[in-house]
Amino acid sequence: METERVRTARMTGLLYLGVAIAGFGFYFALLPRLFAPGDPQATLANLVAHESQARAIVAVELMLVVTQALTALWFQRLFHAAQPLAAAGIAAFGMVNAVAGLVSAALLATAAGVAAEPFGDAAAMVQLLYQISDDVWGVAALFFGLWLIPMGWCVLRTGWMPKVLGWILVGGGVGYVLSAFVRYLVPDLGVVAEALAYPASVGEFWMVGYLLIFGVRRPRTADAAAGSASSAAAVSAPS
Repeated sequence: METERVRTARMTGLLYLGVAIAGFGFYFALLPRLFAPGDPQATLANLVAHESQARAIVAVELMLVVTQALTALWFQRLFHAAQPLAAAGIAAFGMVNAVAGLVSAALLATAAGVAAEPFGDAAAMVQLLYQISDDVWGVAALFFGLWLIPMGWCVLRTGWMPKVLGWILVGGGVGYVLSAFVRYLVPDLGVVAEALAYPASVGEFWMVGYLLIFGVRRPRTADAAAGSASSAAAVSAPS
């Protein structure tokens, strides 16, 4: 059972690493080179000049969708026996994140198609599609935060990972949820909204590393119970 749980944990970590890699490629490596906020003509020109990159963004986002959905299911598998309700929450909220990525990918695919075969006001249309994609992820921050809260709860309740990690995940999840409200209620405080999401990033990378390296650890309470049972058996055994 313990070996199977460790295998499940490491597979979960591998899939979660896929989410991190695809997310990094999407947000930092590819998207900023094409989307020019406030400049529709520049965005259209970027898409026309770099059509293959525009389509690569869609492919990377689809990979993000796949890994996110599978990660949600594997977290549910990992924690279901110990914390069924929280595990179901991780799966449900994680699937919402995957759907957000699917919607965004469809918008960016449409933008790439319009840039390749323009009609009407192509620049305005492409800019609008990219802006909607950006806002889809902006509002999806709610569920990126919500899926971390039951994840942290599972860490705290099972004792399979360090408790500090559990608290960082819970706090980071709350911060992520708040960042979505700050982004839209007080747009001038964009730096604050980003800062609120930093603890979540720390918790997620720690979780990925812990799952890949250690899998899960046996809770001390279980060790103590096992030790007590062994001692009792030794005392009761006939001489």
